[in-house]
Amino acid sequence: MCIEVCRAIEITRNDILRRDGQELRFRSGSDCVLVSLTLADPYTGKSIEWRKQKAAEVQIDHVVPLSYSWQMGASRWSEAKRRQLANDPLNLLPVDGSANSAKSDSGPASWLPPSKGIRCAYAVRFAQVAVKYEMPVTKADKETMREQCGV
Repeated sequence: MCIEVCRAIEITRNDILRRDGQELRFRSGSDCVLVSLTLADPYTGKSIEWRKQKAAEVQIDHVVPLSYSWQMGASRWSEAKRRQLANDPLNLLPVDGSANSAKSDSGPASWLPPSKGIRCAYAVRFAQVAVKYEMPVTKADKETMREQCGV
């Protein structure tokens, strides 16, 4: 199953990069294989000049990490629902690779974007995904999300 989900995520990667990137450049003769773009990284606030040769510089983050969802009940979901979460554009953001690696599978109580200006939007998006999939969040994560938005 993981291989199938990972393949599906890889197919979605170009769609997400195309959605959020600017100054898109495609492989010669292709309108879908990206070779470069500029990304305004929401997590760090910096501009990234991404090139396919350094693909890991921009990673596709699951706002609600798949491991987190598993711990919050996705282990009991159908494979189709888990695949939907894994590929849901609401749950996917292209971000700085090192910031995404630092996040790992953490919820908001354990990790927040380095750019303080995005933290409320990040918390709202995390909550939107959780609500959409009827997924609980931990008490600590809920408190942290509220703090980020001054609630």
